[in-house]
Amino acid sequence: MAMLIGSCSDDILEEQPRSVYTPAYFKTEKGIYGGITSMYAHLRYMYGNGYFYNACLTGTDEVTYASSGDANFKDMDLSGVGQLTGLTSRSDVVWNNVYSNINTASGIIENAVAVPTITNAVIAEARFFRAFDYFLLVQTFGGVPLDLGSGELKFNTNTSRTSVRNTVPEVYTKAVFPDLVAAVNDLPESGRVTGGVTKTAARLYLAKAYLTYAWWLQNPNNIPTYPETARVDPDGHDANWYFQQAYDVATAGIDNPGPFALQPTYYDVNLAQNDRNNEILLYADHTQSSEFYNGGSLTYGTGASPDNFSVWMMTSNYTLIRSAADASQATLISSVQREAEQHLGRPWSCMAPTIGALTKTFADKTNDSRYDGTFTTVYRGNWPKGGVTNAQLYNANSLPVVPGDAILTFLNDEPSTAIDYSNAVYKSNIGAGVLPGRADYVISPQGVNRLRYPGLWKLGTYRTDNGTGLGQPNAGLTRPFNIAKFSELYFIAAEAAVKGAATQGGKNANDLINVIRARAGKWRFDNNGNVAKAQDNSTAMVNATPGTIDIDYILAERSREFFGEGYRWYDLVRTQKWTEYASSYVIGGLTATSVTPQTVQRTITPSLYLRPIPQAQLDRMENAAGYQNPGY
Repeated sequence: MAMLIGSCSDDILEEQPRSVYTPAYFKTEKGIYGGITSMYAHLRYMYGNGYFYNACLTGTDEVTYASSGDANFKDMDLSGVGQLTGLTSRSDVVWNNVYSNINTASGIIENAVAVPTITNAVIAEARFFRAFDYFLLVQTFGGVPLDLGSGELKFNTNTSRTSVRNTVPEVYTKAVFPDLVAAVNDLPESGRVTGGVTKTAARLYLAKAYLTYAWWLQNPNNIPTYPETARVDPDGHDANWYFQQAYDVATAGIDNPGPFALQPTYYDVNLAQNDRNNEILLYADHTQSSEFYNGGSLTYGTGASPDNFSVWMMTSNYTLIRSAADASQATLISSVQREAEQHLGRPWSCMAPTIGALTKTFADKTNDSRYDGTFTTVYRGNWPKGGVTNAQLYNANSLPVVPGDAILTFLNDEPSTAIDYSNAVYKSNIGAGVLPGRADYVISPQGVNRLRYPGLWKLGTYRTDNGTGLGQPNAGLTRPFNIAKFSELYFIAAEAAVKGAATQGGKNANDLINVIRARAGKWRFDNNGNVAKAQDNSTAMVNATPGTIDIDYILAERSREFFGEGYRWYDLVRTQKWTEYASSYVIGGLTATSVTPQTVQRTITPSLYLRPIPQAQLDRMENAAGYQNPGY
C-alpha cells in the first residue's frame, strides 16, 4: 500500500499498511480512509507497469516488439514469433491486481453507512474504483464474476475456490453503470485530495462505458463474446440509446468541467515540469521526495510494480551511439549517455513504433505539433555529464560537435538526397547514415528498425535532483503515469456522434474533433529543435479536417493524441477494427544494418478480441472447466 502525493499543499492521503481488512475495520473512519487510500495505490500495479503497458499496445498498428523484446513482447505481437496463452498473456497484470481492490471497495460500500462522519462523496470514491476495475475487466476478458464468494458485489472475507462468470451485460448493468452513476451524482467537482477522483472523472468513465457497451450490443463484425449470451440489454435499451447516453454524459463533462480544462498546447500536456496539470483527470502517482511514498527505490528500478517503468520499454538503446575523439574516427566515445532527462532515460528496447505509425498516423509533422510532442527524434550530446572531458567530438562527415549539439536525428521525412548508410568511415555504431554537410547522423522514417527508432518523449524520465550529472536514470520514474485526460471527453462524444447520437449545436463530431486539432496546431516550443516556437497553425489544422468524419478518422485522431499511452488495443477492440488495422505492419529488422523495411503479417482471429484468463487463476480453482475464454 502506498501514498498518493501532490506537488502542492493540498490534503494528501495518509497510509498505514495492513494485510487484512475486516467488516469491523470498515465500520471505522480510519478503516474507510485506509481502504480508499489503497485504491489509489492499486493503480500503480497496472499503470506504469511495463508488461501491462506492453499488453495495451504491442500487436496493434502502433507498436511491435523491438530488438531486446523477449517472449513477453513477442507473444503479444501475434506475428508468429510467440504464442498468446493463459500462461503468456501479460493482461494477467489486470486480473491479478483488481479483485482485491474490488473486494475492498465492496467492504467500504457495505459498511461505511455505519460511520456517521463518512459522507456519500467518500463512499463514491469506492464506487468509482469498483466500477473502474470491473470496466477494465469486462473490456479485457469479457464476462467476469460479480460474486467473489459472498454474493454478487458483496464483501468477501473467506477464500473461495469456485467461481462463476457473469455475462457482459450483467457486468455492465449490475456493476459498472450503477456505481458510475452514483459516482457522478456524489463525487465533488474538485478532488478530496490532490489527484482524487471527481465528478468529471466519473463522467468520462461512464460515457466511455456507455460507448463501449453500445459497440458490444451492435457487434458490427460478429466478434464472439464469453460467456455466450445474446446481445440484448437487460434494461431493454438498444445500442443507439447507449451511444446517445455516451454523447450526453461526455458533453455534460465538457460543459461542466469543474477545475479541469485543456492545456493551451499539446506540448504542455506531457511536459514533465507541468505534471499533474488540470487536463489530467486520473493518474497513478509517484514522487522523488521519499522512497516510502514513492513505493520504490529512487536509485535503481528492477522492472516490477509499483515502479513506473513503462517508458523504458519503448526507449531504444541510444547509448550505443558513438562519436569520435578526432577527425580520423579512430577512437570512439559514447556521446549520448544515459540520463534522467525526459528525452533520454533507461533504454530497454522491448517495444518499437511501426513505420506506419511514424509516416501515416503522423503524416503532418509541420502543422500538427503532436509528433514533436510525442517522440524524441533528436539525441543531443551530453558526454561531459558522464565525466568525458573532451570539449568537442567529431561526428558525421568528421564534423565537430559540442555538448548540446544534435548527434543523431530521426528525420521527419525521406530526404531528397539518399542517405549513406554504409557506416564504413563514419562510425555511428547503430547503423545511422550521413547526409552531405551535416554533423549529425541521420535515419529516415523508412530506415527505422527494431534496434533504432524514435523514443517516447511524452512519458520520459524526469528528475530535479540530477545536479550537473546524469542523475538517476536507472530508477523507476518518479513522474505520475497519466490514466485519464479531459481531452478524451471530446473524442468519446465525437465517436458517439459518428455512431448516430443526436448532437447539440456547436458539438457535432467535426466541432468536437476540431477543438482538439486546433489545439494541436498551436506551438510554443519546438521540442526536438530545442527552441521556442510561437506558431499558430490551428486554422490550417481545422481546414484539413474532412467535412464528414467517420470512425476511421476518429481512431486516427485518437492515435495522434494518445499515441503510446496504453489506449490503442482497447480502442481497436471496442470498435472491432483490430484485425483490419493491425494484421500487417512495416518495420526494419533486428540489427543495425537492417535498413530495408519489411512487411510483417499477424494472425488476429476473432477469439483474440478477448484476452485469456490467466492460467494461475484456473490452477487455483476446484473446477475450472469452461472457465477459460474460447480459443486459448
